Amino acid sequence: MALSYYKETLRETARKLATPGKGILAVDESTNTCGKRLASIGVENTEENRQAYRGMLFTTKGLGNYISGAILFEETLFQDHADGESMVAKLEKQGIVPGIKVDKGLKPLVGGLEHETYCSGLDGLTERASDYYARGARFAKWRAVLQITNGSWDNHIPSGPSDLAIKENAWGLARYARAVQEAGLVPIIEPEILMDGDHDILTTSEIQEKIIKEVYSACQQNGVYLEGTLLKPSMTVPGADYEGKSDPKNVALATVTTLLRSVPAAVPGIVFLSGGLSEEEASLYLNEMNLLAADKPWNLSFSYGRALQHSALRAWGGSNETEGQKFVLARAQANSEASKGLYVLGSQPSSDEKLFVAGYTY
Repeated sequence: MALSYYKETLRETARKLATPGKGILAVDESTNTCGKRLASIGVENTEENRQAYRGMLFTTKGLGNYISGAILFEETLFQDHADGESMVAKLEKQGIVPGIKVDKGLKPLVGGLEHETYCSGLDGLTERASDYYARGARFAKWRAVLQITNGSWDNHIPSGPSDLAIKENAWGLARYARAVQEAGLVPIIEPEILMDGDHDILTTSEIQEKIIKEVYSACQQNGVYLEGTLLKPSMTVPGADYEGKSDPKNVALATVTTLLRSVPAAVPGIVFLSGGLSEEEASLYLNEMNLLAADKPWNLSFSYGRALQHSALRAWGGSNETEGQKFVLARAQANSEASKGLYVLGSQPSSDEKLFVAGYTY
């Protein structure tokens, strides 16, 4: 098959994922990262426990009212629930589109700055994507990571991200997007900017605009079908160590302004990552964006991991399905409301705990 064969399907799937009032649940943590989450509640990192936790999420009654898609790790895509039914079937019963994380992780970028990386996994990607499609996946995710750093004039250390890192990661995102479209999967394009640093929001905006423009230039060169894609960016926020306070209205205005300058109107939806934002911050910032009067050509919603799961994981605690499901449903509803500009602070149970971890690796 080829991209031309799947075009209409890609367009329809992208539109379904970008359904107004719904967002994406990111449950694509690697085995190692999932282990860190389980360890935080005193639960051993075994396949059985990972299965139990994710099964709890996917069988939450009413989750499909607020969630359009779920990004899975490969283990979960091919895994069955404890009752013998596939995890894919559990999602499909709720009208939730299954997706799959397809990158193979970050590698050091030779020639870049000390901390810079590129994302691996392009070799054989279309073939793998075909296998994922056969299993029921209909969209994919690939995460590139960039970091804003201050240089040192005295020590001849340039500021980051370097042009090499921007171009390499943009090209990788575009190559990935075209490769999975060839197999019928909608690519979620994720150029994440880490929150590490003490830079202000204007610096974030300027660099983010440059990165996203480079991504779409690479997509054009690779013939990516934009109507069959989604963008998953960071919100435009200052660095975690910036001395000033992030006002939700300022974050919303900076984010929407940056995206209007850089994201083509052909893209049907933008689903934000939560990065290190608290559950409440992630909802408030998204809500303010959707209250802005600006004419936005794309749907603005969410693709949260920790900001949807943090309270649910603690409430579940390894065995309490009822409590875990209550909290994940509450956060899903809160962010659904935020995606329509209807969220009221404190209307749903949430945590204000900062989820940012300096130097965090996935």
